[in-house]
Amino acid sequence: MQAKTILKFTQEQAVASWIDHLNQLRLNELIEKLAQQDMNLDEALGMLQRIRDFVASPQNILGSNATKHGEIAENVQVYISNARNVIEGLKPEYTFEGVGRLAPEDYLKNGTPIQSKFYSSDIGNRTFDAICGHLKDYPDFMKNGGTYDIPKDQYEHIVDILNKKSSLLSRSEATLVKKIREWEQENGVSFIDKVNPAVANYADVQTGTVNETVNKEEASIKEKDQEIRDKAYENSKPTLKEGAKATVASAAIEGGMAFCLKVAEKLKAGRKITEFTEDDWKDVGISTAKGTGTGALRGAVIYGMTNFTATPAAVASALVTATVGTLSQAYKYKVGQIGEEDFLINSQVLTLEVSVSAISSVLGQVAIPIPVLGAVIGNAMGSFLYGIVKDNCDKEEQRIISDYNKFMASLTQYLDERYKRLVALLNEEFKKFSSIVEFAFDEDVNKAFTSSIQLAEYTGVDDKKILRSKNDIDNFFLS
Repeated sequence: MQAKTILKFTQEQAVASWIDHLNQLRLNELIEKLAQQDMNLDEALGMLQRIRDFVASPQNILGSNATKHGEIAENVQVYISNARNVIEGLKPEYTFEGVGRLAPEDYLKNGTPIQSKFYSSDIGNRTFDAICGHLKDYPDFMKNGGTYDIPKDQYEHIVDILNKKSSLLSRSEATLVKKIREWEQENGVSFIDKVNPAVANYADVQTGTVNETVNKEEASIKEKDQEIRDKAYENSKPTLKEGAKATVASAAIEGGMAFCLKVAEKLKAGRKITEFTEDDWKDVGISTAKGTGTGALRGAVIYGMTNFTATPAAVASALVTATVGTLSQAYKYKVGQIGEEDFLINSQVLTLEVSVSAISSVLGQVAIPIPVLGAVIGNAMGSFLYGIVKDNCDKEEQRIISDYNKFMASLTQYLDERYKRLVALLNEEFKKFSSIVEFAFDEDVNKAFTSSIQLAEYTGVDDKKILRSKNDIDNFFLS
């Protein structure tokens, strides 16, 4: 097989391996995302379980049976909010850490102190009164950045009446709006800047309903988890955009290779580039155009076959080469440049050569699991060996090479097994060494002393230099 042919096959298989590598990168990214999502789901469900664990011990919840919902609301807000963040791969924002159980704030959100107020009310007036009472007890709370969380349904109702025309308000609504506006003016703040909706309604955090609330949230979390997984899967699918990139890159590479080979061919014939005629450049241009076209076809076919059929990239590339080459031979036969026998022989040889190229690339990738490099080396070695055998060896020499290859395969298997045994032995010795070292530095002085002696023996220290007793130590330091 000519060096030019080997170089061309190697370039073709390099393109195939590169496209296959792009596909594998997409798959690896999907696997990583799904693995991360597994952890996100576990963490999110764990946060919801904390709420269940908390309400399972009502004797530990502050307040009477009528007021326990206050502390339940705090846990619901913290852990449901965090679960919603975590399931989307975001960091938890809420925490109880650093907050005293009777502190001015109930929890922190990204460092901001928040007081939760949950009081029964159709329109939220009792809840707002509780905010005013809290601020009276802690006048610096909002000045220090503090905010308030109130039931979601009450917050929505308050915002609704604040935006209504006064003529449309009921008497109780008008009274609440007046109190809020006075409060805003007195404290120099806006209600919507300092009061936020909680994740739950007032009814959702009662002792008799909170477990149902958590169950509904768990179903919602799992639904969101599935949406994220579906999106990751959709994003991992092959796309026309990526396929177009592969096609253009393949066309450029193969066109550039065709250009270089044709120019090299003319230089080898004794011409200098400065002496190229118009016909020479025309010949180079035609060769480059053919290479570019074949490269575009190769890129499109490999991308399509590797993504939509169970075809290895090396085989897909070989199929393109064999198809283009056979069609070229068919054209030559049709116009009378070659006869029927030449057409058959040339087509068979071409098919055999590309098969050797494909198989060598696959084996190279197995032996050298580095993207592109394994395919390139495997193709080059396989093609060179095939070319040497085909062009220079008779049947007896081919048999000798075949026997040698079998022997080498057997030897490789033997060495591989021996290598595994030696690695296993090294691992065992290393574990033993690590264990001795660990005991040599034990906090128990007696254990450490005994183990230090064993460590010295294990590492080959001269027996005469090992201190084995108190007398040995005294003699060593005092003499």
